Amino acid sequence: MAKFNKKKSGDMPAISTASLPDIVFMLLFFFMVATVMRQNTLMVENNLPFADQIEKLDKKDLVMYIYAGKPSENYTKQFGTAAKIQLNDKFADVSEIAAFIAAERASKREELVPFLSTALKVDQDANMGLIMDIKKELRKVNALKINYTTKKGSVTGE
Repeated sequence: MAKFNKKKSGDMPAISTASLPDIVFMLLFFFMVATVMRQNTLMVENNLPFADQIEKLDKKDLVMYIYAGKPSENYTKQFGTAAKIQLNDKFADVSEIAAFIAAERASKREELVPFLSTALKVDQDANMGLIMDIKKELRKVNALKINYTTKKGSVTGE
């Protein structure tokens, strides 16, 4: 007669790891699609002023950003403490704004160019003379749609 062996109690079957690579690649793909890369590295101090009546922009891909303010701590030894203009990822002079606007317009489709606007992200302690110089250059290249980026609220924090 055949002899039957009893199973030992407490033995757990091995966990199958066959689907583990599929799960890892699915997570990797999800994070690659869902992650938004930062457009520009901020090289100037950008403590935005407060405003109580603001509107949110609908299409951020149709906005050209100009940053203005004192160079951040990493750049003060090289560029000093006077207010600077940042276009994309480099410091620029006021005279370079026209070329920046032309390059941004050239990178967009022809039918979208009339809808482009310029956003000024200016530090609240920046010199108003610098802002006026920026606006004069924008007028020269007919970039007349300008908005100022601010924080919501009032100066007192209400």
